[in-house]
Amino acid sequence: MFCQLDGAGPLYQQVYRALRTDILSRRLPPGTRLPSTRALAADLGVSRNVAMLAYEQLLGEGYTQARTGSGTIVAPSLPEQWAAAGGGASLRFAAPAPRTPPRLARAGTRAIAIARRTRLHWDLRGAPLAYDFRFGRPAFADFPHALWCRLLGRRARSARRSDLDYGAPEGRIELREALAERLRRFRGIETTARQIVVVNGSQQALDLVTRVLIDPGDRVLIEDPHYLGARWVFAAGGAELVPAPVDADGMHIPPPRAARRSPRLAYVTPSHQFPTGVVLPLARRLELLDWAARCDAFVLEDDYDSEYRYAGRPLQALAGLDVDGRVLYLGTFSKLMFPALRLGYLVVPEVLVESIVAAKALADTGSAGLEQLALADFIREGHFERHLNRSRVRNAVRRSVLLEALREQFGERAEVSGAATGLHVLVWLRGRDGEPIASVARKAEAAGVGVYAVAPYYLEPPRRTGVLLGYGPLSERQIRQGIRRLAAALG
Repeated sequence: MFCQLDGAGPLYQQVYRALRTDILSRRLPPGTRLPSTRALAADLGVSRNVAMLAYEQLLGEGYTQARTGSGTIVAPSLPEQWAAAGGGASLRFAAPAPRTPPRLARAGTRAIAIARRTRLHWDLRGAPLAYDFRFGRPAFADFPHALWCRLLGRRARSARRSDLDYGAPEGRIELREALAERLRRFRGIETTARQIVVVNGSQQALDLVTRVLIDPGDRVLIEDPHYLGARWVFAAGGAELVPAPVDADGMHIPPPRAARRSPRLAYVTPSHQFPTGVVLPLARRLELLDWAARCDAFVLEDDYDSEYRYAGRPLQALAGLDVDGRVLYLGTFSKLMFPALRLGYLVVPEVLVESIVAAKALADTGSAGLEQLALADFIREGHFERHLNRSRVRNAVRRSVLLEALREQFGERAEVSGAATGLHVLVWLRGRDGEPIASVARKAEAAGVGVYAVAPYYLEPPRRTGVLLGYGPLSERQIRQGIRRLAAALG
């Protein structure tokens, strides 16, 4: 009997694949009686157990049949597509390609269209640059990694059976209580653990809010410029985006429209507008809340990095001013700790708690439990505040070095926006109006410097050339040398 082993993986799988190939190629026609496991083992120089395991897998997958008195035979009939796979060694047969693209739901079609024209991932791709000013990343070296590992290990070692089971979709009560207490103390939000829903990062929160509040064709008021991750989610949900221009005092609040055309939701980053960095003053915050009440709309407040404020205390959150139950508050730990943690939270008005929790249960039945417990410990034991305080000091130094380097290398050719908060600044390059940002980025990349255009964050692109410079993960030396190289590359 001809049986060629391919040398890959466990022996019994090699024997299984070899026999399967002979069956599909018809070298072993239907009805053929296979040798006994003892004979096959002797023929191949393997143990009888190996031959028995291979026969069991063939039998379980329908390639063979066991008949009393006749031993094992090749199945009398096989599906045509199996036979068409021929002598391939793959464990899967090749299905014929459809002649036309599959019919997708409208949501699937919208998702594909967005993915084809945008960058639907946040991880680093391509060769790393020596001086990468990519924004939205914290200083990983500043995080107390060893302490976090101890807390996580402690929770893992002391885990009860209930800790290893499915948890509540809204998240562990320990973490929600810790978050509620912290939000009352530091962000001025009077909330309870019941109103907090733990999510897998801000993107899931955006998706949940869209699925609960937005029907295809509904309007969403969005800052212009704005966070692309929000635009993509709203667009995938079929929303019509209504841009609200941003000036030095944040977004303009539009007058209320007729009820049938008014937006159902407003998305805003009031404490550190992304990407310009401006702060929405109290008068406009109150105007926005009044607009929401008059339009019967909700406001989604994305407070992604306002904890990094370098002058005075962080401002009271918009949700802390809300008396009508109109604001959903979104917080994330990606900028404050590390993105791979994949934990964030929504503070939800009481009227929306049931619907948001139901949508979360349908999405994933709950976020990772042990990480939530460790994070609750991290907050309650004071480690989180100590980490933030240290990070603010270190980031303030990086920020000062960046601003100084920009003044030295660019002088009046660079106009900086959004330097008082967060982990990035927006720099308008004077004298380069009309030059394609792709040309600027190519020149910078050739010098080993990564800069990122602000234009894609606008629905109506600006006529000026602007770049976003993140400084969280960079050392002071890298910041100085990177800006020096950028200035030399741009001339």
